[in-house]
Order: sequence, then C-alpha cells, then structure tokens
Amino acid sequence: MIGAILWGIIGGAIVGYLGRLLLPGRQNISALMTVVAGILAATLGGIIATWLGVGETRGIDWIRHIIQLALAMFFVWLAARMSAKRHTQAVQPRQAP
Repeated sequence: MIGAILWGIIGGAIVGYLGRLLLPGRQNISALMTVVAGILAATLGGIIATWLGVGETRGIDWIRHIIQLALAMFFVWLAARMSAKRHTQAVQPRQAP
C-alpha cells in the first residue's frame, strides 16, 4: 500500500513536470501545484485508459501515457489560470466613488 502511494507521487511528479514542460508559455505555479496536477492527471488518465480498454496492454502503455500527459497539460494550464486570476484580483486598485 505504501509502495503504491509512493509510486503514485513519483509518477505524478514526473507526469506533472512533463506536462508543464510541454505546455507553451510560462506558468507561475509552485512545484507542489505541479506535482498535485500530475498526480490528478496520472490517476484520472489511468482510470480513463482502463475505461477505454487500453489501461493494461502488452509492452508500454503508450495510449495511457498520452492521455495522462494531455490531462497533465490541462491541469497545469488550469492551475496557472487560477493562480493568475487570484493574483490579478489582489493587485487591482480600488476605484474612487
């Protein structure tokens, strides 16, 4: 059980950083947010691949990994958008009445 959790965190970190690397532009998110996005993408991508019937194949599961990377790119993009929106709302000056 502990081994599966550790491999999930390690695999999620790798998927998250690959997704961040493949996403064009600069993402102003923390390393922790990148790892969380990767863990979510790896987990959800594995579930989707299993649902599609390509989760466990002979050899390397390329389709599963492509799904996980696409989801990682989406989750990193989403986290960057949410972070940017939060920072712009905090910086906006008050309007005079």
